[in-house]
Amino acid sequence: MSDDRLFLVTGATGRTGGGAIKLLLERGHRARAMVHREDDRSRALAEAGAEVVVADLHDLDGMTTALQGVTGAYLCHPILPGLVESTVIFAQAATEAGVRSVVNMSQLPARREAASNAARQHWLCERLLDRTDLLTTHIRPTFFAEWLTVSWEMRDGEGYLRLPFGEGRHAPIASADQSRVIAALLVEPEQHDRAIYSLHGPVEMNHRDIAEAMARELGHPVHYEPIGVEEFSASMLERGHDPHLVQHLRSVALDYLNGVFSGTNDVIEKIGGRPPLSVEDFVRAKRADFQTSGPRFVPAA
Repeated sequence: MSDDRLFLVTGATGRTGGGAIKLLLERGHRARAMVHREDDRSRALAEAGAEVVVADLHDLDGMTTALQGVTGAYLCHPILPGLVESTVIFAQAATEAGVRSVVNMSQLPARREAASNAARQHWLCERLLDRTDLLTTHIRPTFFAEWLTVSWEMRDGEGYLRLPFGEGRHAPIASADQSRVIAALLVEPEQHDRAIYSLHGPVEMNHRDIAEAMARELGHPVHYEPIGVEEFSASMLERGHDPHLVQHLRSVALDYLNGVFSGTNDVIEKIGGRPPLSVEDFVRAKRADFQTSGPRFVPAA
């Protein structure tokens, strides 16, 4: 296809969207960044060469405008209410605009029988997009490596992970690795139509292994303290997190204990072009984020 293709990235100031925009621009592609408001982050995108459009995933008219002239789009909705409605709006607006392809951010636990309302809705939205004429690719990441920064507590010079994950295992995946996959799928969607890719980091670990890897890189002790799902959920609600998000986190914690998030593969390297970051690599790159506690840590009683 011609080099004048235009790619829309929703959630362009977020982790995966922001990384995808940067990669598209670096590779000489036209990219349109969809943002909720104009601020320093959106201005930085414009200065980097992106077209910036202010729109809302839940507004049909706004999405119609955002999708005009677009060849391919990355669709990413936060873990908040409204996913199904926004996907319906996107599908209709994209069809009207003649968009050719979509990369859909889903979740690893997305399935019909999911206890998480968000995960079940992601499964429904996958099926909806599969019924359109869009070339459609779904990505299902395991827990982001960034989860470690938001659930981390720094106390008396030592780190703590107080999480309801028992001895379950997963291979943490950095958003930067996901961004490379997203950008590659946008540019070459044909061979990936109707594919569902689970995205994993390089090494499957439990949280004791993760804490040890973090400690080696940070140079101070890091403790993993398993807690109950009820304590975790209550702490999230007390801190004012959206009940939809808390219901999701509670449900996927049980999924995690049952092995739903386990496993690893070579999708990141094959599609994204290089091996994914290890936990040590991620901590080294994000060392500043581990100097203070994250916004979702569960304090000790």
